[in-house]
Amino acid sequence: MRTIVELLKALAPPREWFFPVVFLFGVLIGVVVVILRISNATAYLSDDPKACINCHVMFPQYETWLHSSHRENAMCNDCHVPHDSMVKKYVFKAQDGLRHATIYSLRKEPQVIRMHESGQEVVQSNCIRCHEQLLDGNNLIHGDYPQYIQGNAKLCWQCHREVPHGSLRSLSATPYYHVPELLDTTPRCLEFLRDFLEKLITPVEDN
Repeated sequence: MRTIVELLKALAPPREWFFPVVFLFGVLIGVVVVILRISNATAYLSDDPKACINCHVMFPQYETWLHSSHRENAMCNDCHVPHDSMVKKYVFKAQDGLRHATIYSLRKEPQVIRMHESGQEVVQSNCIRCHEQLLDGNNLIHGDYPQYIQGNAKLCWQCHREVPHGSLRSLSATPYYHVPELLDTTPRCLEFLRDFLEKLITPVEDN
């Protein structure tokens, strides 16, 4: 206990800097809380497919899955995250989610969205895991990702191209998809911040 108290004293700022440091620390915590709230970060801890459409560019993927046969048996995470262990699953979700969030926040998403190499490996593994009985040991075509890299097998979706996302090829491939109700409302704080910034940067016209 004494060691902890000594550590806290060592980390404490000088008396004259105490209130500025506490203030800045409070602001930092507030910013983090707002970001977590706006991004609906807690949704990513679940397996709910609606978590995937926190990024608006994923609406076509969500809508095409929703109208596919896979909807009855497989959620997004059944295909797109590892199932070897819980640790590996959530580490992968954290890494992949951070990359996706960064790309989306910077508006750098491509017109044609393609799976990253690590994502392809995971999906191929899950295809084999779920359809193992149908494959019946036929590894001449249906192999794992390392076999594909070596040229000894194909990826499942090289033949089954419209499973489960139909003929989706780009962000404009499904212009009439339905926007779920959960995104019909924008957080009030985000609307206020957007309006405030627009007024701030809009030049005032001289009378």
